Amino acid sequence: MDGNGRWATNRGWPRLVGHRKGAERVKEIVRACPDLGIEWLTVYAFSTENWKRSTEEVLGLMGIFARYIEREADAMSAEGVRLRFIGARERLDPKLQKLMAGIEARTAENRRVNFTVAINYGGRDELLRAARRMCEDVASGVLAPAEANEAALTARLDTAGMPDPDLVIRTSGETRTSNFLPWQAAYAEYEFTPVLWPDFTPEVLAGIVGGFGARERRFGGVLTG
Repeated sequence: MDGNGRWATNRGWPRLVGHRKGAERVKEIVRACPDLGIEWLTVYAFSTENWKRSTEEVLGLMGIFARYIEREADAMSAEGVRLRFIGARERLDPKLQKLMAGIEARTAENRRVNFTVAINYGGRDELLRAARRMCEDVASGVLAPAEANEAALTARLDTAGMPDPDLVIRTSGETRTSNFLPWQAAYAEYEFTPVLWPDFTPEVLAGIVGGFGARERRFGGVLTG
């Protein structure tokens, strides 16, 4: 969800105004998913590299995350949205961690939309943590060395039990993946759009999803027929 800060700066406003607008846009996109046939949605909200930003911006973002959870808890529960978080949450404020755990538990039985927020997430960090857990399990005898395979690593990722993404969308004109789901998105289709996230409407998403439906996905094979 890139481009919040630039969207605000272009209008002469503080960057946090853009982040607040971006949070409002998330609500619209989540609500649009069922009509578009989207059952799984993951958004990249805060990366492991984003701690390099100013203290004011980081604290402001954390406040936006907390308010979003508090304000949307009832609506998400009523609308059948299951909310989960991926990333290393230990570095986050304990109060925010408590809010995250609470809404995860509250929406655990919902199935209409599986909505995942990546916060303090980095793909390399996730892979390192998963590999470390696998090594520990081998050392303790829980996992045989011969069983330290692709499936074993996948089961120890933050996304264990979730399907791999079919489509990854990067907004704001940037054409890099920025450490987002590198293992899971190995065979995903990519869409890079110049639209800044606050301007990324459900109509824009619908257009991208429609284009995705026309793509041929071979997964390394050859289509026949």
